[in-house]
Amino acid sequence: MYIDKKILALPFMAMGSMAMAQTAQQRPNILYIMCDDHAIQAISAYGSPISKLAPTPNIDRLARRGMLFNNCFVENSLSAPSRACLITGLYSHQNGQRQLFEGIDSSQTFFSELLQQSGYTTGLVGKWHLLTEPKGFDYYHVLDDQGKYYNPTFASTGQYGNYKQEMGYATTLITEHAIEYLNNRDKSKPFCLLVHHKAPHRNWMPDTKNIGKYADVTFPLPETFYDDYATRGSAAHTQKMNIAHAMEMIQDLKVPELLEPDNIESMTSYNSLMGELGRLTSQQRAAWDRYYLPRNREFMEAHLTGNELVEWKYQNYVRDYMAVIQSVDESVGQLLDYLEQHGLDNNTIVVYTSDQGFYMGEHGWFDKRFMYEESMHTPLIISYPGHVKAGSVCDYLVQNIDFAPTFLSLAGIEKPQQMTGVSLEPLFAGEPVKKWRESLYYHYYDYPTFHLVRKHDGVRTERYKLIHFYGKGGESAVSENKYMNVRGTRENSIYNYLKNSNYFQDDADVDYYELYDLQADPHELNNLYGQKGTEKETKKLMKLLAEYRKTLNVDEP
Repeated sequence: MYIDKKILALPFMAMGSMAMAQTAQQRPNILYIMCDDHAIQAISAYGSPISKLAPTPNIDRLARRGMLFNNCFVENSLSAPSRACLITGLYSHQNGQRQLFEGIDSSQTFFSELLQQSGYTTGLVGKWHLLTEPKGFDYYHVLDDQGKYYNPTFASTGQYGNYKQEMGYATTLITEHAIEYLNNRDKSKPFCLLVHHKAPHRNWMPDTKNIGKYADVTFPLPETFYDDYATRGSAAHTQKMNIAHAMEMIQDLKVPELLEPDNIESMTSYNSLMGELGRLTSQQRAAWDRYYLPRNREFMEAHLTGNELVEWKYQNYVRDYMAVIQSVDESVGQLLDYLEQHGLDNNTIVVYTSDQGFYMGEHGWFDKRFMYEESMHTPLIISYPGHVKAGSVCDYLVQNIDFAPTFLSLAGIEKPQQMTGVSLEPLFAGEPVKKWRESLYYHYYDYPTFHLVRKHDGVRTERYKLIHFYGKGGESAVSENKYMNVRGTRENSIYNYLKNSNYFQDDADVDYYELYDLQADPHELNNLYGQKGTEKETKKLMKLLAEYRKTLNVDEP
């Protein structure tokens, strides 16, 4: 393991010296495109079976222009915590955003502030999802909370909290506002623009022109679709994120015909879907009905049960998800075209990523949260002509806490001493790099809440992964969380909503480990912890995990 302990241990200090000798023309522009829940499996440049049937030509175009990272991971696989890692370059326990809503320490320096102070013009459009006003941006135009797919509301610069509705599809509107910023920015300065899409977040509602795009496509079931978690601990068994039981027929799969008026969960799901559909114009609603009404009629008449029903749910989940990705890919193409048409492509570093990975039926699941590969592993593609070799691939371990230091390094700015991520610049040449990290630390905190994934932390090396699941079970775990019992917080309101919906179960307290050999078992089906012959590797990983906790000053789980 390579950790710069001096950097990690030092207290937070103000921005260091800047390399101001660079001119605006020499310093690169930065275009950072991040989706919400975009799985690697849904990008054809990564070669998955799903993406071969629903390709992403414009994202692939970016990969051909630059470097595709095979081993990019997040520190905490959840939206707001991941975004806080991006903007601060800090782990969740350092920036305060451990859970989905409240948390970020807004006194921490955002990398956008440092870019702005060094002469960059900065912009942010799309999903922000941190309960504080964006800092360090000359311009922002952000969605309300998660945002809506159809005719969403935005708040603009200086009007944070004052959301106004705009007509259109979220991905299209975000792209339009990104181009507006590029057109109207101060062109005497280099720019940094963050384009944060809502898509493809649950519940996967395509643009009306793409509804039903993959209706005739049958996507292959993942190898692990019917995983029984035989060697895994209780966390894999007690989660609520499997397609068979946790994916909602009404809200997620858009079958309001299944409404049960006397069932609270059914009514909640129905009201959520109809609230979304109530935003549609008559023309938009007509496009929706043309596809979903006959599809649902056919489904209702089929009376599916057992595996046939589960696989119907899977197919229609993936069909909608990939139709949403179609708009994302179109957006990437528009932005790349803009850079080329305006002579900006050669001096702009373009980054494409997601706030975390996502399950596309692997282990029978959707959503994220776990330290298992599909969730922790996130796409990353970086293009920077003349600095990043076209069509190159990087296999080094990188993490989302590295993005902020990378942008600062590219701008010639010394990162704050407490910023724990490291710049990715040394990897751009595609040559061997001395003293690059050989392991990663992960920590998930958000329990008990949606999906009931247990708290856990762990370490991942190139070959092995050690996970520690810990904490009180069920509602007794509420006392371990900072905000869940604080009235007026989002965490508290979500907790009360789930409690009233009988969402929680009487889970036991847990304190156990899982160990995986990713080389021999890439799907993480065979938990090796405690098996004979693994003692040496287990001891080494336990020591490594203890070093991370100590060096990063993590509360001992």
